[in-house]
Amino acid sequence: MNALTINLKPVLELTDEQFFQLCQANRDLKFERTATGELIIMPPTGGETGNRNAGLTAQIWIWNEQYKLGIAFDSSTGFKLSNGADRSPDASSVKLERWNALTQEQKTKFLPLCPDFIVELLSPSDSLKATQEKMREYQDNGARLGWLINRNSRQVEIYRQGQEVEGLDSPATLSGEDILQGFILNLEPIW
Repeated sequence: MNALTINLKPVLELTDEQFFQLCQANRDLKFERTATGELIIMPPTGGETGNRNAGLTAQIWIWNEQYKLGIAFDSSTGFKLSNGADRSPDASSVKLERWNALTQEQKTKFLPLCPDFIVELLSPSDSLKATQEKMREYQDNGARLGWLINRNSRQVEIYRQGQEVEGLDSPATLSGEDILQGFILNLEPIW
């Protein structure tokens, strides 16, 4: 199943609050919104992808509980990027000082910032090209480190601020570098 894109612009333009309420009223659906206002209805993941997403998020969450340098998020968290897009990476993290700078109301809705760290795990229904474009969008909106993990080809693309994308073939681990200090992602359960 592929994601569906709906262009509402000719008919209506949703405010941020209306988009948030649309998502709340349709909790069985997962929406993203592009910078141009198109709605993307994301299909649910299959069992294998969901299991690997859970393992990926768990590794980040466990690291974060130990180091307490930020806040970890799963794939259901919405982020309002500075370009106007609303995105939900598969896993992400925000530095603690950025989280603490948000108001309580901001913390309860889609977070008005781009995560410092993001991960997208390519599922069978995802387009590689579209996911690469999303990774560049995160990078352009302030993500400092991003990983695009392609289980099918056992490849990882690493996105860093101000640098070219680095490709790795079948790595056993990935380092959180200076963004997630001390974090090493074990890719064995992800592959």
